[in-house]
Amino acid sequence: MDRYEQIAAELQGRIERGELRPGDRVPSTREITRRWNVAMATATKVLAELRGRGLVRAVPGVGTVVTGRPEPTPVRPRERQVPRRPASEGGLTAERIVAAAVAVADAEGLEALSMRRVAAELDVATMSLYRHVPDKDGLLHRMMDLVFADVSFTPAQGDLGWRARLELAAHLLWDLFRAHPWLASALSVTRPQPVANALPFGEWVLSALAAEGLQVQDLLTAYLTLFTYVRGTALNLEMEATAEAATGQDAEEWMDQQEDVFMELVAAHPTFLRLTLEGYDFDLDQLFEFGLQRLLDGFAVLIGQVAPPAQDSSAPRS
Repeated sequence: MDRYEQIAAELQGRIERGELRPGDRVPSTREITRRWNVAMATATKVLAELRGRGLVRAVPGVGTVVTGRPEPTPVRPRERQVPRRPASEGGLTAERIVAAAVAVADAEGLEALSMRRVAAELDVATMSLYRHVPDKDGLLHRMMDLVFADVSFTPAQGDLGWRARLELAAHLLWDLFRAHPWLASALSVTRPQPVANALPFGEWVLSALAAEGLQVQDLLTAYLTLFTYVRGTALNLEMEATAEAATGQDAEEWMDQQEDVFMELVAAHPTFLRLTLEGYDFDLDQLFEFGLQRLLDGFAVLIGQVAPPAQDSSAPRS
């Protein structure tokens, strides 16, 4: 009996004993690879075998579940309802409009954001919003300013060395993008928006690099490189949320469905083939951390090439 058949038999036993009941999720391919220490291809065969035996079925937005009862209702990110906050127009303020807009974008994505959608959220007429915010672009600018106010650091953290400070800054920014997946696509590097609440963060990072003696060109380039790296990685957050809402499948389920196509593509490329057969546990947080450390390694080389500030010849000698 092949390994995938052994694992399938073990899971079938759990189903027959009632340990996994109708509607319960069975282990995903990643869980199977970790629990039984097998390749991704083997894990995929396990689920295929169980489906072939009629024991499980794939439910979009949920995963692979034991058969036997109606499908659970999928929970799709962009279909979640934001709590309504009905109010009269007399109580409408710019702050309430911006907060409602952030809630809509967080739950449904930037594509769903419109003046009409925010007005519906607040239960007011659309035109009433324009007495407090000029237009959608102005609203988006205030949204960015609001969420950057959540990025905070203590005075004591200002005493950190340059690498520790940049590492902390990158994680603070990454956490902000995770909390608000729309933010990465809203921010621009080539045409930076004047976001007042982002300035303390930028000053905190720039001052750490300036203290190492970097000149203006290298100083700003290093800062923008760090920011662009974090933002660029974070763009995947909203893209994945959009794809999951459109397909009803998370990334793992989509990869499972595409396995045959990828296997055919990589068959003539031995390194790709080996990696595909052995499996790769993709994790965006781990990818971010790996790249961040390599980027900071490069900054260390740059900073190491900067000569220490020349001693002031006019200063008294001890």
